[in-house]
Amino acid sequence: MSPLYTRTGDDGTTGLLGEGRLPKYHPRMEALGALDEASAALGLARSISQSAQIKSILVEVQRDLYGMMAEAAATPENVARFRTLDLARVRWLESQTDAITARVPVPAEFILPGDTPVGAALSLARTVIRRAERRVAELIDKGEVTSAVMLPYLNRLSSLCFVLELEANHEAEKETSFARKTNPEGQS
Repeated sequence: MSPLYTRTGDDGTTGLLGEGRLPKYHPRMEALGALDEASAALGLARSISQSAQIKSILVEVQRDLYGMMAEAAATPENVARFRTLDLARVRWLESQTDAITARVPVPAEFILPGDTPVGAALSLARTVIRRAERRVAELIDKGEVTSAVMLPYLNRLSSLCFVLELEANHEAEKETSFARKTNPEGQS
């Protein structure tokens, strides 16, 4: 069995899918790291969820993110072979979000994460996804990534995480806490 380490990154660079290496601090590596963190945060939420539906959605999303990471790591001459996401996946996220919002009321104000462990993990994942979205937007702006799907996908994914948090709280019969405290009559 070969060792898990290659030593090729010991010089401070990381290989691309294709010819070439980039410094580990390069914006592309930052985007890949943020996407990897997003998948890990979703994995945490999936691991503590008791809902088969939430688990199923999250494992599909994690697989999509791995496809996105491969595309973002590919050199221009190899990118087509690693492109797996299309607008149908964005529409799938929208359909999941719409189905959940039909079951769970969506507040018109900011909420506080932490009403349930799963909800808190989903909120954390949402914020990491937003960071990944910002990093990918930078790559697109610089012309390093040309996908027309990555940004809409990440944007919809953060919305899905928000409603999944609401659903997790609802399934646990926990009220979602709001950022602004209201008095008993509902006045701020």
